[in-house]
Amino acid sequence: MPKRVLQGTVVSDKNDKTVVVLVERRFTHPVLKKTVRLSKRYHAHDETNAVKVGDRVQIQECRPVSKLKKWEVVRETA
Repeated sequence: MPKRVLQGTVVSDKNDKTVVVLVERRFTHPVLKKTVRLSKRYHAHDETNAVKVGDRVQIQECRPVSKLKKWEVVRETA
C-alpha cells in the first residue's frame, strides 16, 4: 500500500527534530454546495532541523517515531 503524502505549511519548529505542519483541505459540502476549508496539524520528523516556520513542505507517512510523530518531512516545496 502506498504511503500518503500531504502538503502543508510549517507553523512550529521549536522542538528538536520535530516540526508541526498545518495541512488544509478544501471540499464542497454535499448538502450546502459551499466550499469548506478544514485544517489539521501534524507532527513530523525533521532529522536535520532544516525547515523553518512558514516553509511549504511535503510530509509522508512513516513508522511511529514517537507518541505523536507518525509523519516525516520528505522535501521542501516552493
